[in-house]
Amino acid sequence: MGVIVLDGSTVRDFAMDEEAFNKVVDPQFRELDINHDGVLSKAEIRPAFERLNLIETQFGVPVHKTPDELNAIYGSVFDSFDADKNGNVDLAEFREQMRLILLAIADGLGQAPVSVVVEDDSLLQDAVEHEQNALTYGLQSKS
Repeated sequence: MGVIVLDGSTVRDFAMDEEAFNKVVDPQFRELDINHDGVLSKAEIRPAFERLNLIETQFGVPVHKTPDELNAIYGSVFDSFDADKNGNVDLAEFREQMRLILLAIADGLGQAPVSVVVEDDSLLQDAVEHEQNALTYGLQSKS
């Protein structure tokens, strides 16, 4: 875990840089694709959402949900990712939903810098590194 400082524009710029974004998101997709068939099933994608622990907590406090409630929530999340409703999530669908999630985070952050505690190798950490690389490259190219 680490602490990073970012704002909405940091996250938005990363999400909109297709090359940088795909370079980070594509390996995550491949890691989730346990059977290596090029698509994610509900069984493959649910553990990833469970690891994020977003549904079982609110503001870090555990929230009790019945197994049926959790199944319904996770099913709904999967359905959001499965845009063509074929029962699987392909790479393009995964990229699009991850981008929309990041853009929603960017909107929520606004323009004031905030300190955030993140897991190592998180998308938000990648967004900050993307911004730092852009600043470094931008400064070097002006020299």
